[in-house]
Amino acid sequence: MAANLDDIDRRLLTAVQKNNRLTADELGEIAGVSRSAVQRRLKRFRDEGIVEADISVVSAKAVGRPMTFVVEVEMERERTDLLDEFRRSMLKLDDVQQCYYVTGQADFILVVTAPDMTAYEEFSRHVFNDNPNIRRFHSNVVIDRVKAGLQVPV
Repeated sequence: MAANLDDIDRRLLTAVQKNNRLTADELGEIAGVSRSAVQRRLKRFRDEGIVEADISVVSAKAVGRPMTFVVEVEMERERTDLLDEFRRSMLKLDDVQQCYYVTGQADFILVVTAPDMTAYEEFSRHVFNDNPNIRRFHSNVVIDRVKAGLQVPV
């Protein structure tokens, strides 16, 4: 269910999605409210799960993980327990940036980073080839990141 947001909420959420290091005073100027009103609203956003996390976006290339792969995974059997097991295994893997359970040809779409092709090959052998419930997987190597983000229009 969508949260009940007014124009001030929308301005604040748009601003913090672009830069969550803005001060309450700066946000107040953007939204046209006081610092304390900003703080109350931000607390409500976090308490209600509207803001899920306050994070820093780290350059994968800068930390030695310049390769990105978009991987389609098709499961052999779609039993709930096996799907849940795969979901749990993805949550534990730092190489996996994103994991989506999807409709269509694939059952899951993953975004994976790696330092090089050798490391990705090892990852794919361990995660995909050694899993008897994976029918097939298809890896797409990202040539150029055109846009990446988690901003949501509000």
